[in-house]
Amino acid sequence: LVESAIMVPIKVTEINSEERHAMLSEFIKSIAFKRQQITKVFQKGDEVEVASQVYGFIGSYYDATIVYPIGAYHYKIKYKTLLTDDESGPLEEMVSAAVIRPVPPHQDKTMSENGFRLYDMVDVFANDGWWFGFISGKIGEEYYVYFPTTADNIAYPRHLLRYHQEWANGKWIYLPKTRN
Repeated sequence: LVESAIMVPIKVTEINSEERHAMLSEFIKSIAFKRQQITKVFQKGDEVEVASQVYGFIGSYYDATIVYPIGAYHYKIKYKTLLTDDESGPLEEMVSAAVIRPVPPHQDKTMSENGFRLYDMVDVFANDGWWFGFISGKIGEEYYVYFPTTADNIAYPRHLLRYHQEWANGKWIYLPKTRN
């Protein structure tokens, strides 16, 4: 059996998938541009994710460690995957508490082993961080993820994806997924 190079959408049950695509795009943009509620005080050594506020990187989170708190609303952090301009070591910077969240809990491996479905909201590990998008199709073992903040649609292997979760009111919640 030879696979076609044409993207095959995953089982679509909606009458108008274009409307669903547009609705999810707007929803994801609204989440990507919001700031976290400050519901947790972090301590030196805490593992966190830091939201980028840089144009072109909105909607991405980067793994970091708290170096120390600065007053009540800022932290000095050290990134795990981002380097200084001269690449001599991990990038450290001061960031607002509003762009920091705890690292999401590990997901049950069977969740992603069962596969993702069309319009499932996911994070993809790419370019040193986690990027928020939704499943737009699948070819073979690769899932296409659409990123509304950049308008890119890119294929990734399953092991680079996780279901998206939001930090809200001091706890992790899964965003709605398409499940029949």
